[in-house]
Amino acid sequence: MFEQVVNLVKEHLGQHPEVAQQIPQGQQQQVNEEVAKQITQGMAAQAPQAGGIGGVLSQLQQAAGSGSPITGAISGGIVSALGSKLGLPPAATGAIAGALPGLLQKLAHKANDPNDPSITPDGLGGMLGGLGDKLGGLFGK
Repeated sequence: MFEQVVNLVKEHLGQHPEVAQQIPQGQQQQVNEEVAKQITQGMAAQAPQAGGIGGVLSQLQQAAGSGSPITGAISGGIVSALGSKLGLPPAATGAIAGALPGLLQKLAHKANDPNDPSITPDGLGGMLGGLGDKLGGLFGK
């Protein structure tokens, strides 16, 4: 399931020339994977407050822009990670953050589309549940 999220990120960011131009040559795959990782971690962190993965997807699908608390939390994680881990400049992280609301809406729509089995709520829930188990193990839970 993670690979499908990475592919969705790659496709979405690739459709935004202003984003693609900001990513240094040779770092595209690292950026796509880090964005996907931050999205899944952000969704996992928000799921308990949102009533589970369904609540997160519902909020993402309804979010018309970056005003959603979930979108804001995920965006902050992405900007921070891309700057600190990959050394991307603010112009690049800002461009990616600007494309994020549309990407999250696309992810939610894809997950809720019964005719598109590539990303499903159950698959995301299983992936996020596994992530939660791993994170819980880090904190002795």
